[in-house]
Amino acid sequence: MTLLQVMPEDDATTVLVRTRDSAEISAQLAPFGITLENWDTVDLPAGAGQDEVLAAYRSEVDRVSKEGPYPLVDVVRLVPDDSDPDWQAKADGARAKFLDEHTHDEDEVRFFVEGTGCFYLHLDGKVYAVVCEAGDLMSVPAGTTHWFDMGERPHFCAIRFFQEEDGWVAGFTGSKISAGMPTLDELLAT
Repeated sequence: MTLLQVMPEDDATTVLVRTRDSAEISAQLAPFGITLENWDTVDLPAGAGQDEVLAAYRSEVDRVSKEGPYPLVDVVRLVPDDSDPDWQAKADGARAKFLDEHTHDEDEVRFFVEGTGCFYLHLDGKVYAVVCEAGDLMSVPAGTTHWFDMGERPHFCAIRFFQEEDGWVAGFTGSKISAGMPTLDELLAT
């Protein structure tokens, strides 16, 4: 189930809101144009490929693509692979790319097929940490200051929606705010 934790931007130890209530989460995010939907999940075989994932969610993907409009869709997957001695180093590198605060010139729309990830939204002097899990579709408007944590041992598969081929180009703010906020693993441990 989705988790929202809201903290002042200058004090990560003060929790203003912490809830798993989907109606309350939506109400907290709506003033910023951020939407969160929950879709029924589909049981897929481990390691299902892009075509299989997209086929399983075809009607929802087509609806979101049309409404966006988001003509480009792909699937990204990162799951633990203990048979690869370099897996953790690769995962750490992938995680580090998203941990600094940034914006995008287009909406960031992700549906979590499996696993977990956390969007941190820096809005009006607060940080809204939104932990997304399987079944969650999160839509963050272009220009929203944010970062993303996939955790110390990333495990997720997500459908990504784009307007342009180079749609996920990050404009980094240079802020170090993300270093002072709880990580995904810390949010889930409390």
